[in-house]
Amino acid sequence: MALAHAILASLVDHSCSGYDLAKQFDGSVGFFWSASHQQIYRELSKLEAQGWIASETIPQEGRPDKKLYQVTQEGKQQLKKWIAQPCEPTPIKDDLLVKIFSGYVAQKQTILEELERHRHSHQEKLSTYKVLEQQYFKNPQQLPEQAKFQYLTLLNGISYETYWLAWCEQAIGLLS
Repeated sequence: MALAHAILASLVDHSCSGYDLAKQFDGSVGFFWSASHQQIYRELSKLEAQGWIASETIPQEGRPDKKLYQVTQEGKQQLKKWIAQPCEPTPIKDDLLVKIFSGYVAQKQTILEELERHRHSHQEKLSTYKVLEQQYFKNPQQLPEQAKFQYLTLLNGISYETYWLAWCEQAIGLLS
């Protein structure tokens, strides 16, 4: 997936400024597709040049003018075309797993500390996802269709973090 598709997915339902998009990105698509604010702004310029998004300049008093971006019909078509293309599962590239694979060459305590750090990080992210689930997705079967699709991405995040927590605990138990 390209960052362009993540931006189109974020803008497809409502227009917003680059600043608002970057903030929104951090709390939605950013959970599973990371990008810096600088990358997002660069990509917005490219997407506008391609005609996939359009912007409207909103004058503001005492502040720089605001640009609101929205997906064009061509952008929607490109997003639909991309969604229809099959995608392969993402290969695993994880530093922690490489460290664990060769962890016997280091002090066990070093590995245990790293596992504890990861366990804590996954617990925090799982807690964040659970809060989102309680706030926005209390009755999944009663959600509008758009929200069901968004809920599915949250469920994946919850499963992912739950798996990693269980694995970290197994690894810590085995090495302790």
